[in-house]
Amino acid sequence: MSKPYNVVADLISLLDIYWDDPVAFAEDMLGFDPDDWQREAMADVAAYPRVSIRSGQGVGKTAFEAALVIWFLCCRPNPKVICTAPTRQQLHDVLWAEIAKWLESSMVKNLLKWTKTKIYMIGHEERWFATARTATKPENMQGFHEDYMLFIVDEASGVADPIMEAILGTLSGDENKLLMCGNPTRTSGVFYDSHNRDRSRFRTHKVDSRNSKRTSKENIQMLIDKYGAESDVVRVRVYGEFPKAEADAFIALELAELAAGATAEPTGDTLHLGVDVARFGDDETVIAPRIGMKVFPLRCYNKQDTMVTAGWCVKTAKDFLRECPSLQQVRIKVDDTGVGGGVVDRLNEIIQEEGLTNWEVIPVNNGARPSRDGEEHYDNLGTECWAMLRNLLQENFSGHLQGGPNEIELPNDERLITQLTQRKYRMTSRGKIALERKEDMKKRGLDSPDRADAVVLAFAEVKKSFIFLDAGTASRGL
Repeated sequence: MSKPYNVVADLISLLDIYWDDPVAFAEDMLGFDPDDWQREAMADVAAYPRVSIRSGQGVGKTAFEAALVIWFLCCRPNPKVICTAPTRQQLHDVLWAEIAKWLESSMVKNLLKWTKTKIYMIGHEERWFATARTATKPENMQGFHEDYMLFIVDEASGVADPIMEAILGTLSGDENKLLMCGNPTRTSGVFYDSHNRDRSRFRTHKVDSRNSKRTSKENIQMLIDKYGAESDVVRVRVYGEFPKAEADAFIALELAELAAGATAEPTGDTLHLGVDVARFGDDETVIAPRIGMKVFPLRCYNKQDTMVTAGWCVKTAKDFLRECPSLQQVRIKVDDTGVGGGVVDRLNEIIQEEGLTNWEVIPVNNGARPSRDGEEHYDNLGTECWAMLRNLLQENFSGHLQGGPNEIELPNDERLITQLTQRKYRMTSRGKIALERKEDMKKRGLDSPDRADAVVLAFAEVKKSFIFLDAGTASRGL
């Protein structure tokens, strides 16, 4: 590429080869060697409209962003790339300077012209460019329209919601993309929501500084020694975790994500099915199968009547019995509140009609009184069941940072993780913990936690009003 460029021919070649492959572009054109997380995230930016990355410090996110800016400018016709950050220093002195560094040593430097506020395709300055706009007011983010558009928000946790809402409102085209990166410093805002209540709408990544070859392990240890392994400083700057959960968040995001990334062997001779029956038109009926400490992929249905739901429960159980000869028992726990009672009745009829020995149907009324041991602490049975799952997750993963075992495996299901971690609780006037009602969650604009409730039921056991969680071969009571 030392000879003069034929701009049209070179652009056609770049578009053809690297349209869906920013990793290869970064390697071939920029001499950039991406880490594993950078490869995965680059591929997601090419394939999906919204990507959100929370990370510790020093993992290479600025170089990652710079490579994507140059890739998008070279591999899309008439694109617009808008880069923003909360401060001018972060935007111009860090990100914009990083783009200049990689562009200057690249194989495409003769195609693009870099200035202090703009990078443009030579000969196409008005329509084919990247620009730097400080995130200080919403109007800075408005007025951009193009078929191919990429917004990059650096240090996204510090960008105010009105500005993020202006960006989201601008991204209306099929090939409009949003990339948010940053340290997870706040437990509110669009960036936080992208990893929590809205995570089903984003491709999300978490990058721990301890796992990066680019970081100083000596500096990381200094932070841990100075502030403590579980301090918010270390959580944010090293682990890439948000500060500790707000007081009214019932299950921490970290616990749910650890379980979703764990591997557990199915043990024991009992199949547990947790069944949450939809009560409203947009809600889901969910069946959560569990063997030992492993929860298998959830089976979710919409707008099914109680007879059909009962049939799906029976089919799910028979499928597992056929595939796992070691299973001897089936325990089906059904949310008996509302229409779930019809499912319980029909399941009992089927068990009797077909002579299904060692099958048991257990109705669970979440609004009922908690167990004898739990009535001092919890307002109702549903809260107690959620508390037991939360406590078991905490126990199993308390040693994770020191290499402890991952004992519980949950499906890597974005909606499940969201539902488990967005439900709040309150303290009643009697000093008892009460889980947030589904109706109140809907008022906050959230989905009903159907998937989470089914998983909680899959772990819950009810025997003569005694509630406990089954931990593989051992059972524990509260």
